[in-house]
Amino acid sequence: MEKFITGLRERAKARRKRIVLCEGEDTRIIAAAQEIIATEMADVVLIGNPVKIKMLAEAAGNKLLDKATIIDPSEPTPLRNDLEAELLRLREKKGMTAEKAAELIANPVYLGVMLVHAGFAHGMVGGAALPTSDILRPALQILKTKPGVSVCSGAFLIVSPHKEFGTDGRLLLADCAVTPDPTAEQLADIAQVTAKTAMAVCDIPQPKVAMMSFSTKGSAKHPLQDKMAQATLLAQERYPDLPVDGEMQLDAALVPSVAQAKAPGSPVAGQANVLIFPDLNSGNLVYKAMQRFGQAYAFGPILQGIGKPVNDLSRGCTADDVVNTAAIVCLMD
Repeated sequence: MEKFITGLRERAKARRKRIVLCEGEDTRIIAAAQEIIATEMADVVLIGNPVKIKMLAEAAGNKLLDKATIIDPSEPTPLRNDLEAELLRLREKKGMTAEKAAELIANPVYLGVMLVHAGFAHGMVGGAALPTSDILRPALQILKTKPGVSVCSGAFLIVSPHKEFGTDGRLLLADCAVTPDPTAEQLADIAQVTAKTAMAVCDIPQPKVAMMSFSTKGSAKHPLQDKMAQATLLAQERYPDLPVDGEMQLDAALVPSVAQAKAPGSPVAGQANVLIFPDLNSGNLVYKAMQRFGQAYAFGPILQGIGKPVNDLSRGCTADDVVNTAAIVCLMD
């Protein structure tokens, strides 16, 4: 795992993006900002009260935050005023008023997302002290989903000690965090964006996507199986260059001997490194089972499909988790 994280951060450093950390008064965020600046992994924008941020940084012995851009969400500035006007323009048809835009732009998350929208920063990281919904709502309202992508999703990178699975033990699982019951059309989009995440973030150069089910190639008949079979066909039609197959069971996706018996001739079975689940229940349960029972490292969620890079943190995150999530945002487009 350490080797992967080192590589992740080095690849992010090579891109050297500007990243917004919207919870700038959190001590974990301040410690992460110090590490990001010290290693020159990215340029940092902190949102919060500058006096409080500097006081907390000094108390922790952090001496590099003078190299960060600190934006006070409560302080009117030409930049803040421009973002406020742009937020009003973007959301006026949805009932946004000048008063509401002024209120929202004082919210660090909305301000951070607007900085990304305006091109002031490449992406944003938030959620150290906030629920996922508080990060997703402004991101989807303002940045929306990527062109041609119908849904936002959350992937988890699994790094397993069992190197025979996936790509040297690395697997990407989705959707494990966002959409409770995706349609077949949405699942096809999730397959495509997860494959892109595998290449950009997870050092998986050739994604092989398995559409997961309790059935393999029609071994059972049920509406749940039908949805995954349809999603497979849609993904194959829309993304002909993407190796994707299904529907299939977990063992058929990962174990060559089982794949030979259950799905002979499949270009994916037995060698899958991207697993797409039929719903949030199954995806979330499987990633946690791999983490707890399989002694694998689970990294995420990696939010996918948003118009520009925004990523969420667990409220139990450490400063290292924040640095790693910032690295992911640097690598996403």
